[in-house]
Amino acid sequence: MLSGVNVVLGVSGSIAAVKTVELAHELRRQGASVRAVMTDSATGIVHPWAVEFATEHDVVTEITGAVEHVELCGTDGWGDVLLLAPATANTVGKVAGAIDDTPVTTCATTALGAGVPVVVAPAMHEPMYDHPGVLDAIERVESWGVGFVDPRVEEGKAKIATEEAIVSDVARAAGAQPLGGRHVVVTAGATTESIDPVRTLSNRASGRTGREVARACYVRGADVTLLHDGPDVPYATVEPVESGAEMTAAATDLAPSADALVSAAAISDYTVDRADQKIRSGQTDLTLELEPAPKLIDTVREAAPDLPIVGFKVETAGDDDALVEQARSLRDRSGLAFVVANDAGVMGEDETRALLVSDGDVSEYTGDKRGLGARVANELVTALGT
Repeated sequence: MLSGVNVVLGVSGSIAAVKTVELAHELRRQGASVRAVMTDSATGIVHPWAVEFATEHDVVTEITGAVEHVELCGTDGWGDVLLLAPATANTVGKVAGAIDDTPVTTCATTALGAGVPVVVAPAMHEPMYDHPGVLDAIERVESWGVGFVDPRVEEGKAKIATEEAIVSDVARAAGAQPLGGRHVVVTAGATTESIDPVRTLSNRASGRTGREVARACYVRGADVTLLHDGPDVPYATVEPVESGAEMTAAATDLAPSADALVSAAAISDYTVDRADQKIRSGQTDLTLELEPAPKLIDTVREAAPDLPIVGFKVETAGDDDALVEQARSLRDRSGLAFVVANDAGVMGEDETRALLVSDGDVSEYTGDKRGLGARVANELVTALGT
């Protein structure tokens, strides 16, 4: 996600600085090179040696005659993006006022003047975060194009965002944004059909591929709406849905405002009339009457004839030719941009293999699901002609 990206990590004196070591490791796991700059207050919370270990670079704790701020964040400097994490109320206020009395704020002023992208991950007590002056400072800095990663407000504290959120926003800021200004709707995971108040019909889909597609579209600049029966994610607006009918209705409602739909969810093909009370166990003559569920893609296509749609096709045949044939049939029937086809054996697994079937072309992907998400997002960029 951050392959080849140089991240300047500015650390200020919040207790959240203790998370800096793991954050630096995660940035590097995603392919980034990291060099850190610390305020004096931050060095009292986490030792610069620990940050040096995490980044494998010397840590800047003061600005010297070597003009480290220019070397790191100036025009043609080393850094591709400046990440302030954690950023205290003090640091945010100083950035807003162009006050340069710490290595971190001096780097921030330099980066903003040089056009280097800046991402800020605030961390402070909730009353400080709610202070009108702090809110004004955030609004002012955001108006300059700086990205803020919203904190998690818990236990009276505005805690630093998760590593997943920070890394996603750094990748978005540092890279090209070919989907900028686009609204992409993504469906993910399994749907469940209620049999009674306790039991459901579902399938083995984990939703990981759909979530990675949503993240990859966000990194490429899109505003993403994710339809799934799962937790909130930092890179998309989540609309919770449970049944296939709920997912279909939500996708249809969003279609007029969408620029593309990626239908990655494993939607139930059948539904059943829900019993109002729990069905007693031990019955030997119980029969469930299954009814075909509406097809999401067909329903959305009827409502939005021109909407670019990406379909997913899962089969158990184990034969590539049969898989491609089924994918082409789906693509042609519903007028899809392309179809991602795979064998059911990869459901729930970390690694995956997929065939991307477009008009007259079939390409193969093998690897983890994050990579597949990136591949699908890149194909979507091509399909949209951006």
